[in-house]
Amino acid sequence: MAYFLTTTLTALRPEWRDMDRTRRGHDATGDAMRDRTPDRTCVRGPMPGAAYDGVQGRPQGRGERTMADGADDRRGSAGSVQSVERAVALLEVLARSGASGVTEIADELGVHKSTASRLIGVLESRGLVDQEKERGKYFLGVGILRLAGAAAMRLDISQESAPVCRLLAEETGETANVAVLDGDAAVNIMQARGRAEVSAYNWLGRRTPLHATASGKVLLAALPANVRDGLMTGERERFTRRTVTAPAALRAEIAQVVAAGFAVTREELEEGLSAVAAPVRRFDGTVIGAIGVSGPVYRMGEERLSELAESCTAAGDELSRRMGFGG
Repeated sequence: MAYFLTTTLTALRPEWRDMDRTRRGHDATGDAMRDRTPDRTCVRGPMPGAAYDGVQGRPQGRGERTMADGADDRRGSAGSVQSVERAVALLEVLARSGASGVTEIADELGVHKSTASRLIGVLESRGLVDQEKERGKYFLGVGILRLAGAAAMRLDISQESAPVCRLLAEETGETANVAVLDGDAAVNIMQARGRAEVSAYNWLGRRTPLHATASGKVLLAALPANVRDGLMTGERERFTRRTVTAPAALRAEIAQVVAAGFAVTREELEEGLSAVAAPVRRFDGTVIGAIGVSGPVYRMGEERLSELAESCTAAGDELSRRMGFGG
């Protein structure tokens, strides 16, 4: 969630400036009176009480800025940043709690209730915060979904997966892949080679069966039950002696994938090849891909497979975070 909250900074900046001007106690009436003061410039010398710019006794012109003006700007800028930080923190409080009252929000932020109320008011005017009922608790508004959706549209799994895939290959020494669902198959959209001498086959761009690959089983497990059952009806194609082809056996294995949070295959697509994969989620929790590693079976005993499962799960979590998932 914190990923999307930062997109509010530009949209909210005008309101924060308004609040900071009010907080600093600017006197609008005094400003207006100064604006009506005639601009009298004396050639021989300054008018009594005129400000100097410090250079050859020159009086300061109306268009020139003083050190005090710069100090005001710096104070205003610092105040604006603080207001934005508090607003984002407020949104994060509501994201964690679900709903909170003004007093609870003020306590969490470490500010006075009046300050919390002003922040809530601005966020509420933008649709980012809403209230349950009159005088009720506050919760995240539908405006957050608008911002989240706009940010999510800019995310590209093939682009975001590249650094994660490379790091997984470096850490494990095995070939790492990212796959997405393509109809009734998985297609590999990203690959990074490991440092191991014997590397697996180049899977980039290749469509592979869902029932015989680790990535495919992860994607299959994430499908709605009716769609998943439709893809597991009847005997599946056999690729090796270890390929799971019977619908009942495949359903049982997919249930294990759901429970474990990752999938493992041992020589099910090709003899001598094992693989591990974990899910990748987008901002709303939907599984949009799988990231995993594959390599020769002699390097992937049971203990090694468990280690790789942890690495793949961590990589899946990191890529999911990059795709906006905050769970």
